[in-house]
Amino acid sequence: MSTSEAEPCSKLDGAAPESTDFANYFVTYGYIYHQKDMLEDHKRTGAYYQAIMSNRRQFQGKVVLDVGTGSGILAIFAAKAGAKKVYAVEATSMALNARKLVEANKLDGVIEVIQGTIETITLPEKVDIIISEWMGYFLLRESMLDSVLVAYLVPTDQPQPPALKGDRARLLLPSHANMYLVPIRTNLNHQRSNDLKGWGSFIREMKEFYQVELDVLSEGYLSEQQDYFLHTAAWTDIHPGQLLGSPACFKRYDLHKLTLDELKAPLKETVQMFVSDGGPVEALCGYFDVLFKGSEENPADNEVRLTTAPDPTGATHWGQQSFYVQPPIECSADDKIRGTIEVVRQRANQRLLDVAMTLTVENASEVTSAPRKLHYRIE
Repeated sequence: MSTSEAEPCSKLDGAAPESTDFANYFVTYGYIYHQKDMLEDHKRTGAYYQAIMSNRRQFQGKVVLDVGTGSGILAIFAAKAGAKKVYAVEATSMALNARKLVEANKLDGVIEVIQGTIETITLPEKVDIIISEWMGYFLLRESMLDSVLVAYLVPTDQPQPPALKGDRARLLLPSHANMYLVPIRTNLNHQRSNDLKGWGSFIREMKEFYQVELDVLSEGYLSEQQDYFLHTAAWTDIHPGQLLGSPACFKRYDLHKLTLDELKAPLKETVQMFVSDGGPVEALCGYFDVLFKGSEENPADNEVRLTTAPDPTGATHWGQQSFYVQPPIECSADDKIRGTIEVVRQRANQRLLDVAMTLTVENASEVTSAPRKLHYRIE
């Protein structure tokens, strides 16, 4: 039976994602293997479990909304923590599997799985808590936080606003998020350079084996490869031993105070990184953390932090984003790298990001280098 012919999850079901957005983003979340990849990231799943179960008092007898429930795991945690009612909203057909999982765990009396985008769903009652695992690479890729804020920032001029009915929820989990950059050393920079050099031996072999001259394509190949290698951020699993200094937090979010307009606007911040070890700086490593600490009015009993920082035990499924610098930035111990970073959504696909940095090096004598302008895509 096709998805379109399947029995609805709930009488509250909303609309499916727009077709292009579904193909570009939502489609992979409809596969169990993708849900498995996230579930077996125990740093991720364990942090959510701890944040919910160690704050049972906040969940007891409350109405909870899980935005982007996927397999339904966070909704199940909330029900086990004592929630009175959990609305588990999922845009893809994974909602059908979530409902099976809820029923198998005998929680269908508490959890109602709803299929559809959060922007097209109206719930029959006010919710107290919104939980969601919305983070993407470098925190903001995927733009799923938009949907969480749509659910949280309830318009007051609509009789039945999307998702919620009445006042906004009392609590968002996670409640805070931070973004970091840190200078690193990495041999992957050299590997990328070596990949470019492989073209020469390739065209020689083609001429030797097949008597076909491909050199006319060299300029185009090198241009596209340089564009990719030098201007596309890479998923990496960085070891703390690669860090050349302390991480610099350049952006802090209190999600209870964040608006959609602020989130959608270009992020423009200054950044200052201290280089405790001598360079060269071959890449900048970007990562994030989120905090389950509650709001000023409703603080968590037990604060939990989920970080994607470089870890000797290995990365989360988010890894880190490495922004390679070629040629490397030459630095001495105790130099400072100062500058600006701008993160904007790509025009062709709002769920992907463009990142621009302008950086200078300042030494102990306050002598500043010429600025370096760097541009990257996060795809």
